[in-house]
Amino acid sequence: MTVITINYPFPHQLYINNHLKMKKLMIVFLAAVLIAGLQQMVHAQERVSPDTSVAAIIQKQFGERQVSASLYYPSAVKRFYTARQFSPVWVVKQKNQKSTWAAMLMIDCVLQYGLAHEDYHPKELLYDKLHLILEEPEKITNLQKARFDIILTDAMINLVNNLHFGKLNPYYTSARIDSEMINGFDAAQVLTLALGEADLMNNINAVQPRSKQYQDLQYQMYLIKEVYTGDCYETPEADVRRIAINMERLRWVGIEGDSYIQINIPSYSLTYYRPDTSYQFKVVVGKPSTPTPTLESMITHFTSAPEWKVPAKIFRKELLPKAIRDTAFLMNNHYAIYDRQGRFVDDRASLLLVKKNPENYYMTQSSGCDNALGLVVFRFKNIYDIYLHDTPEQKLFAKKERAFSHGCIRVEQAQKLAALLLNHDGTPGKIFTLLQAINNYQTKNFVLKTPVPIKVTYLTCEVINGYPVVYKDIYDLDERLEMQLYNIGQNLSKR
Repeated sequence: MTVITINYPFPHQLYINNHLKMKKLMIVFLAAVLIAGLQQMVHAQERVSPDTSVAAIIQKQFGERQVSASLYYPSAVKRFYTARQFSPVWVVKQKNQKSTWAAMLMIDCVLQYGLAHEDYHPKELLYDKLHLILEEPEKITNLQKARFDIILTDAMINLVNNLHFGKLNPYYTSARIDSEMINGFDAAQVLTLALGEADLMNNINAVQPRSKQYQDLQYQMYLIKEVYTGDCYETPEADVRRIAINMERLRWVGIEGDSYIQINIPSYSLTYYRPDTSYQFKVVVGKPSTPTPTLESMITHFTSAPEWKVPAKIFRKELLPKAIRDTAFLMNNHYAIYDRQGRFVDDRASLLLVKKNPENYYMTQSSGCDNALGLVVFRFKNIYDIYLHDTPEQKLFAKKERAFSHGCIRVEQAQKLAALLLNHDGTPGKIFTLLQAINNYQTKNFVLKTPVPIKVTYLTCEVINGYPVVYKDIYDLDERLEMQLYNIGQNLSKR
């Protein structure tokens, strides 16, 4: 007889096994709940406590319209911070504060550059606030630190642009300067590079014009605002502002290189600069009613014994009435009138018809000793249709004040200037050809292999032999510029 034995677990063993399984499941469940809870807490914490570092706040500031509206160059400031991942540059630890104090000193000394404190956030860039930020940072919020950093950056970029382009540049608006690189110059890049050098101030100063005229005026301003003040020597504020006005004008002029022609309207002078010397010439400029414009261009060629195509305004208002009154006027002065088809007009009846529709006609003056352009005319592109030329009225050069033209510039010793241009262009052999053409009233073009820059400026003050020299403001332009430069409603420079 076979006995089959079946082993059943004891009731208490079943209970223990089941209890252990349930306990493990409970532990797993509780762990999952705990992890989920912790994750929710972390996410909640992230929602409640965002990144409040100075860098994070600086980045956030550029998304707020009112912040950008308070800056002079918001796009340039944003480019500056973007390049450095929005990390602060001025509100830094003690060992890195040299550049911060150098920047504050430059902003504090803008009068030495002929600029105004009001243009550099004086109400926010306070020394007391900066001391607190750098020496007791725990007493200042990160929002305040971020704001100070941004404002000081904007002030420095404004200073860089003002030193390089000027505050009131008529050729480049501040909006354009802010949005793009002008002739390879970007203030945000300049500031970034300057911060990487040992001497921030010298690197910022280097953006100023390098012409001798500007450097001389800048040195005078430094003496007045730094040296003379310390020695209790006072310079009249009107004189200071006159220097500042003309420093501003020189920032607008792209004088580069060591070979160019500069015509300065208030001094009635033309200077041909060469690397080792310079040549001076007297000029006649436009009357206050027909002023000579400031401009920059290149002299590409000049013409001997030129024919003159009379400007429409002069033809209509001055010469046509004379021709109608005196039929011999045209012949005696070598003038001729043509219609647009090139047909010659020569009798009084036809002139009366011309008077009714002068826009359909034009006037020329043939070459000769009495030609209004004289024996040589120098050509350069410009929107004003003016040129530099000789004149039969040589007696005008004996006068001290020489504002007599319709806007064009008449130069004394035009033949000498033409010969100098040929000589320095490497073609001295053409000088004899030029003189022959002039003597024979032969119209001939002389093209320069290397065009010569020409700058027409309006400087009412410059330094000569170490001393400021003041010229008459013949077009009354100083007053308005002074008020704009200094943010004032009353000028002092006008005497």
